[in-house]
Amino acid sequence: MTREGLVEASREELIELALTSHARAEQAERQLAWFKKQLFGQKSEKRSGPIAEVEQLSLGEGAEGDHRPVEKTVSVKAHAREISNSSPKAKDEKPIRFDDSVPRIRREILPPEIEGLDESEYEIIDERVTQHLVQTPSSYQVEEVVRPVVKLKSEDRLVTAPAEPGVLERSLADVSVLAGLLIDKFRFHMPLYRQHQRMEAAGVHLARSTLTNWVHDTIDLLRPIYDAQLASILTSRVLAMDETPIKAGRKSKGKMKQGYFWPVYGDQEEVAFPFATSRGHQHAVEILGEYCGTLISDDYKAYEAYAEKRDKVTRASCWAHVRRKFVDAEDVEPERVAKVLGWIRAFYRIEDEIREKKLEKRTQESRPLVAELFEWLEQELVASALVPTNPFTNAARHALKLKPCLEVFLSDPEVPIDTNHLERALRPIPMGRKAWLFCWTEVGAEKVGIIQSLISTCVIQGVDPYTYLVDVLQRVAEHPQSEVGDLTPRIWKEKFADRAMPSPALASLNSG
Repeated sequence: MTREGLVEASREELIELALTSHARAEQAERQLAWFKKQLFGQKSEKRSGPIAEVEQLSLGEGAEGDHRPVEKTVSVKAHAREISNSSPKAKDEKPIRFDDSVPRIRREILPPEIEGLDESEYEIIDERVTQHLVQTPSSYQVEEVVRPVVKLKSEDRLVTAPAEPGVLERSLADVSVLAGLLIDKFRFHMPLYRQHQRMEAAGVHLARSTLTNWVHDTIDLLRPIYDAQLASILTSRVLAMDETPIKAGRKSKGKMKQGYFWPVYGDQEEVAFPFATSRGHQHAVEILGEYCGTLISDDYKAYEAYAEKRDKVTRASCWAHVRRKFVDAEDVEPERVAKVLGWIRAFYRIEDEIREKKLEKRTQESRPLVAELFEWLEQELVASALVPTNPFTNAARHALKLKPCLEVFLSDPEVPIDTNHLERALRPIPMGRKAWLFCWTEVGAEKVGIIQSLISTCVIQGVDPYTYLVDVLQRVAEHPQSEVGDLTPRIWKEKFADRAMPSPALASLNSG
């Protein structure tokens, strides 16, 4: 409003202008606080529970009474030694420093006193071993497969052994190199150009496009396994789904198209990352197809629209997403938010405590708390007369809107309270965005989803992804198409893990 307009404005117009300006100022302050939190605040959503009053000591109060925490001790000859918190023995008795998978190099140092003596003149009665961690530069070796040409004198003809088939036809890459490229890029997020630099430094001179072709061709071999895994996931009675962005394909000079992965997590601990060119509702329909069961997700309209059109789909909502909206309102309404977070913390504490009889415990303990929370939210919205722009108001209305979906976990023991397990599984995608940034093509993004599905499922299943890929890439050419599901990480773990095939080159090297 101009200066002249302010002079001629009525009292009511000035009050409305002041209220509007105040609301905009508050919104700007909240936005500034949000950006500061993104830059400087903690990323973890974990919070410690309220501290009991008996633990709040005044200065000097610890000198009296029995408030000093009991120290952990272990009996040692002649005295008691305190266990360090950083000691490996204090953490579930894990192996000290190195497990058995780390190769050992043995080097023996004899005392100078026995130099020149005959073995009969001394006796080794014990040994003292000191361990050092040794690193060598990235090691590549060239395997020369020799096939002698033999002349059969009786038949007067030449014979030689047939060449062994490779994973990729007419390729000089051993299966160990192909699996290593995939693991380094998609598990440890090392872009191919860095791997190319490492090869150059090790004396291996290849075009960078060669590495790209190896990766693409290898992932194509794994596509039927990915399809079988996605089909297995879609048979789950409880399915978690989300979406996460990825830059894929050139839009114009200097700009990339926005695509999306739509990760789905099944109730048999498998995850898949289907790729789509947008976040449109039709992609959720294409991926889920005729799914029947419980679908747990955030509040995105695509899932709501999908569930409304299918009687056999029950939609459940994620409490973690609802909780975040209240956390965003904490600066504005700290007391109200503290009460809500207290209720939600109680839900999670119950989930941590229950292992068996989950439905019974949820009915007896969680259901009354959930009802109490929703009743309080409804009362606060009516009695407190909070303005619509208040973040707490938005969070409360959002939670009440999702009330039927948020209560699904109370009546079904197989439904998780949130989708945090899915968010943990999709973490490699945003981590990859920080390392390799984008995919040059949409086809490339689709292949990223295929290999990431298999590697992430290996990690969830407790399978070493490198061992899995080396074995499966050698089996896939001869494995029956009708039994391709046996090569998914979950089933491979049961059928092949104990007899996984190593790289022939490395097997001969180790045996030699």
